[in-house]
Amino acid sequence: MPAKEAGSYDLKGRPRQARTKVEKRVKLLNLRLCCSGAATDRAAARVGGDAMNDSNRPATMSATAAAAAIRQGRLTSLELVSGCLQRISEREDAVAAWAHLDQDYALQQASAADAAVASGKPLGALHGVPVGVKDIIDTSDFPTENGTPAFAGRRPQTDAAVVTALRAAGAVILGKTVTTELAFFGPGKTRNPHDPERTPGGSSSGSAAAVADGQVPLALGTQTAGSILRPASYCGCIGFKPTFGLVPREGVLAQSAPLDTIGGYARSIDDLALLIDILSGDTRQPVTKAVAAAGTQSRSLRLAFVRTASWPMGEPAMLAAVSEYAVSIGATEIALPDSFTRGITDQQAVQFRDIARNYGPILDTNRGVMSTKLAEVVALGRAVTDAQYDASLARRQPLYEEFGVLFRDFDAVLTPAAPGIAPVGLGATGSPAFNALWTYLGVPAISLPLLTVDNMPLGIQAVALRDRDSELLSAAAGLLQSA
Repeated sequence: MPAKEAGSYDLKGRPRQARTKVEKRVKLLNLRLCCSGAATDRAAARVGGDAMNDSNRPATMSATAAAAAIRQGRLTSLELVSGCLQRISEREDAVAAWAHLDQDYALQQASAADAAVASGKPLGALHGVPVGVKDIIDTSDFPTENGTPAFAGRRPQTDAAVVTALRAAGAVILGKTVTTELAFFGPGKTRNPHDPERTPGGSSSGSAAAVADGQVPLALGTQTAGSILRPASYCGCIGFKPTFGLVPREGVLAQSAPLDTIGGYARSIDDLALLIDILSGDTRQPVTKAVAAAGTQSRSLRLAFVRTASWPMGEPAMLAAVSEYAVSIGATEIALPDSFTRGITDQQAVQFRDIARNYGPILDTNRGVMSTKLAEVVALGRAVTDAQYDASLARRQPLYEEFGVLFRDFDAVLTPAAPGIAPVGLGATGSPAFNALWTYLGVPAISLPLLTVDNMPLGIQAVALRDRDSELLSAAAGLLQSA
């Protein structure tokens, strides 16, 4: 997308003479930390539109609420899973979020979960709750085909570490969600649940669409540039990328080892906190407890707002909506130094070089079924020298330290989650331009469905310092509560 001319924005960042339509705005100037389960469940009712509005349907419950209801005997896993399968049957033709789905097997898992409840056995934190798993994450009981015919029929013998953790927590693995080709740019079959003529984003297309459409309360995604945050913005659900390295990646298709991060999609902040606790296996400082503790505090959120060097790539309506939102909540705008511009190009150099290393051999032996876009990026990655790659990685830590000095006193840094609303057309998945810097820095990032432009969802991205996942989720809950 060509850069816009300098000087085409007013003092609040609005493009001059641009028409914008923002249907939802937050006008409270004094946001409070408010992260109770009730608060995030109320916020969850706004995630996913009409699919979330029927409180009598078990499939619309948040994961934490459903797990509590199953433990207390007010809901069975069979009821919950059946509700999800019913929603999928109603919407799969329109949304196409699932790569592999076995209804009988899902119901068998649910029945076994209910039998465990009846027996009085100890129950995991997600006991009986269905979860969608992106189809680059190994599962021993489903195919894992990585979004390409090159891996058609591939059946892993073991689960990925995150799937093992989900099973240990009692989750029902509902099925495998659609991914783009090798979790890169080649689009899959999934459509945007708000408008089937628009992309859901990528690469975690199916996971974002399924959660946003009320088909499953939780789903796993991965991000190397913008593959969790951008689909969340386009589809209108909450997407979270934790601190790099917090969640183990064994059994997941490797694209770029210094960048690949596992996260997920949910209907509430409590759901995401619980999910990250389970996936990370860190019992020393659980995110759920930290988020709950923050809910007892009462102080103003300390929010910063940055445009980044990608600002000229944004659509006028998005730029106006995000700028107005930042002003309305009293965020402090901070200009990033020029050094951060290099971070975006360094992320691409690292990612493309690693794609050439990891996907090049796959491309070379399967050219007849691989996209031309992948071939182009492999060629670009092979042109990145060892010296250039090493230099791009070496600049990361000093840049992060600079980021830490600038933003250590803020609860969250707000910035766009995508260049605009989901583009019309299914031949591409959009640009990660507004996410790549934060992935490169290894910081936690979340997309919140706080805005609407032209009747389509638009996310606000919030980021924080490394290992401040709890603080970021707490701030995100406050933002949702105040919406």
